[in-house]
Amino acid sequence: MADDGAPSTACTGSSLLQPLSELTDLPLDQVNFVACQLCALISAFWFRLFLHPSKTSPVIRHAVATLLGLYFAMFCFGWYALHFLVQSGLAYGIMILTGVEHMHKYCLVVALTYLSLCQITRVYVFDYGMYTADFTGPMMVITQKITSLAFEIHDGELTVGEMVLTLYLFRRMPSLLEYFSYNCNFMGILAGPTCSYNDYIGFIEGDPQCHRDSKDERKSSSKLRQSEPSPNMEVVHKVTTSFFCLLVFLSVCKVFPVERNIDDDFIANTPFYAQVVYLYLSMLTTRPKYYFVWTLADAINNAAGFGFNGYDSDGSARWDLISNLRILKIEFATSFKVFLDNWNIQTAHWLKRVCYERCPYHPTAATFILSAMWHGAYPGYYLTFLTGIVITLAARAVRHNVRPYFLHSSTHKLVYDVITWAATQIAICYTVIPFVLLSVGPSMKFYSSWYFSLHIGCILVAFLLPVKQRNLPLKDQQKSTVQESLQRHLEATDRTCSQKEKTT
Repeated sequence: MADDGAPSTACTGSSLLQPLSELTDLPLDQVNFVACQLCALISAFWFRLFLHPSKTSPVIRHAVATLLGLYFAMFCFGWYALHFLVQSGLAYGIMILTGVEHMHKYCLVVALTYLSLCQITRVYVFDYGMYTADFTGPMMVITQKITSLAFEIHDGELTVGEMVLTLYLFRRMPSLLEYFSYNCNFMGILAGPTCSYNDYIGFIEGDPQCHRDSKDERKSSSKLRQSEPSPNMEVVHKVTTSFFCLLVFLSVCKVFPVERNIDDDFIANTPFYAQVVYLYLSMLTTRPKYYFVWTLADAINNAAGFGFNGYDSDGSARWDLISNLRILKIEFATSFKVFLDNWNIQTAHWLKRVCYERCPYHPTAATFILSAMWHGAYPGYYLTFLTGIVITLAARAVRHNVRPYFLHSSTHKLVYDVITWAATQIAICYTVIPFVLLSVGPSMKFYSSWYFSLHIGCILVAFLLPVKQRNLPLKDQQKSTVQESLQRHLEATDRTCSQKEKTT
């Protein structure tokens, strides 16, 4: 029997698994989430084998993927899952009623505003501070998909001189079924990851053009592969990895509680070097839960046949088209940028497409602020991303000015890598701890115990060390985007024609 003063862990989803929740002593909504993801994994194999594009029409595949996704959402979140349909429906109406020139802006504002209202309501009205599988998590992914689609449609019509090119991205607006299938399919509705609409439609229709072999990969392939590669071994590897990460998280997360970093006795009686080590260990043990969720989500998509990304030079299939993280590169990152490039990869791509590449002034700051707004209404999120701006600028300055001096020998490079690995891990932990603590008070207590040392040091470094600005004027950025999109179009056409010639 729960204590009367304990925070509520009421679940708006199904109570069918309540006995399992009590047996495992885990919140019911988290049990529902894991159960639905496992059911989605099984459904994905069935979807690939029995509803393969060669056996059924895209309409059937769209309908089944959507209905299964909505069922899993209702099982996990109950009537809150209706927000997924409302948010998607509002954005679709905007796409229909507005022109291509401005639809991406309107969709971004409306989708982000709707998401923010739901996040604010959840945080400040219902269960502030509850780390549960809340309904705004899937809405974050749907927001990415809504805006990605709008930007892709907008970018599908680009002007070069006086000639308008409609690129291969889109020939028409998606139908309502295609749109809801993209946003609410069972493979990604609970944990993502986001993906390109073009890639998703190619997967549903079985279009080989979406298998993105590069020129080098095509040259290294000496024969045409008549059958698509099996994802089974990759799925087994990813499922094994995900549950290993879950086991690690459940085993060690309570050994190194993050809250101890702001405990008065700990701060007063622990040497500073030991505080640094404990900070690293406590933040290290929070990451496996993300590894579990994202790796399992990637495995579900692969099991359905989605995520094939061409072949390596040795001919082995790659299933990382929509992968969301690279664990080893995260843990052994030697720079702030390398860490961010390998963490929540699809979100980083989304932020780059919709903000960083389009913002003419201070794109780094604008991107971090957009990321904070997208993540939610907790003050700790904003403290994390505001700190991230300063540390990113400082890390960029150090890399630009200091790294060249260590590249003359392998020994110097090794010393540089060891030092930058340690500095990167400390900087990440220092930046991210408000993200875990959530509130302003505990976060500021931690920073004050460190005397805001990294803030002050990074601000000084960013101002004192010069960094060459590489931002293009807005018109040049647009011209570059046109050229890159046109090149992708031509390469895709070459691949299609080449495949047709080989098969005839």
